[in-house]
Amino acid sequence: MPHAARPTAHRCLAQRQPRRRGLSMVESLCALVIALLLLSSALPMFDALRSTQSLQSAASLLETDIHYGRSTAISLGVSVRLVVQALPDGGSCYLMHTGPAGSCSCGETGAAVCSADGRLLRVETQRATAGITLVPLARPVLFDGHKGTVTPTATLQLLARDGRAIHQVVNIMGRVRSCTPTGPLPGIRACA
Repeated sequence: MPHAARPTAHRCLAQRQPRRRGLSMVESLCALVIALLLLSSALPMFDALRSTQSLQSAASLLETDIHYGRSTAISLGVSVRLVVQALPDGGSCYLMHTGPAGSCSCGETGAAVCSADGRLLRVETQRATAGITLVPLARPVLFDGHKGTVTPTATLQLLARDGRAIHQVVNIMGRVRSCTPTGPLPGIRACA
């Protein structure tokens, strides 16, 4: 009889072990497909968010540089010029310099090129691949170091590839106001 007791002991042990639970291969694949569908529907939203952040970042940097140009002109007592130019690849470049008009410009690659009588203060390039472009200005903006004024007043237009834009409006005293002419952007007013 000892042999008959053994099989029942094994049966009892087999019944006492908990069943292993988990997902079958089909259930795992269904969960993966659902996750991929949700992710693919969220990707355009993330792309729009990234574009908005790039546009606002470029606008903030430009505003900071405008304040830098004015304060440098006042502290040095010299005229500082802000030049905005288009690049051959479809991007844009802006720079600030002292010296006569035309003494510094953006080269074809976006690197600053200055003559002997111009001193470069700052250069920033927006590549066409980045999706943000600064519309070129017909003439440089001049920060007067003695009066602290800006001539001419200007509206600097930053454009995103998706059509949204931020305008940096510079008044005669060098103050900058940001607005958007295209739909709402977080934290930025619509242009009047």
